[in-house]
Amino acid sequence: MKTILITGASSGIGKATAIYFQQKGWNVIATMRTPQNETELTAFQNIKLVQLDVTDDKSIENATSESIKLFGGVDVVVNNAGYGAVGAFEAATQAQIKRQFDTNLFGLMNVTKAFLPHFRSKKAGLFINISSIGGAVTFPTFSLYHSTKWAVEGFSESLGFELAELGIGVKIVQPGGVKTDFAGRSLDWLVNPDIKDYDATLEKIQKVFSNPERANNYSTSEMIAEVIFEAATDGKKQMRYLAGADAVQLYQTRRALSNDEFIEMIKTNFLG
Repeated sequence: MKTILITGASSGIGKATAIYFQQKGWNVIATMRTPQNETELTAFQNIKLVQLDVTDDKSIENATSESIKLFGGVDVVVNNAGYGAVGAFEAATQAQIKRQFDTNLFGLMNVTKAFLPHFRSKKAGLFINISSIGGAVTFPTFSLYHSTKWAVEGFSESLGFELAELGIGVKIVQPGGVKTDFAGRSLDWLVNPDIKDYDATLEKIQKVFSNPERANNYSTSEMIAEVIFEAATDGKKQMRYLAGADAVQLYQTRRALSNDEFIEMIKTNFLG
């Protein structure tokens, strides 16, 4: 029986993925910052909760050691923990900038690095890094979030070359919009009341994203979990997996247009 470890498994995509893999007969290590608050996942056989804060080096070290012992090893690591900082870049504090990169990028890197000795010893293993369609396209006021996801894309693709020689795989899953509480729990709004010049832009963006019709093409967390399972089990050398109808549509549009044409389209659709 194979074992998967998932970061950020307390809600959304992470929790849905834990349940999906358990139902497919896998051992699951569901990691989160406060496992003592989790009640739903504890009811599932072969799901073990482990404390892991991806921004805390000691927490990563402890979780890696504990997880490897739980089921005798780990076969797949899903780097899922993340959130989005949204708003005018100028309004971001240094603490907000640091938190965005510590969670979405450096946390992912550090978890990956922690499990590499284990995977090297087995000459096998797979990292699945949850990026975003926001790692291939950009929207206004998401500059911090996009910068981390574009970095995850480059890191993962380059890392894949060196690890392939050791029998270790790296894959990327790129979800589009997801019907979760991401817009509430997982967004950090960048606000500086002393700077008013961006208010008109922010109002336009909020109007676009608050339009209920926009969510018609969004995926459920369970749908994204299915794509993660496909990436983990299909045996293909495929690097990227688009997840969601809106992600596919956006990616195809970006490829069909020149860079300048695509940027103009985004300006028109989001800023009028």
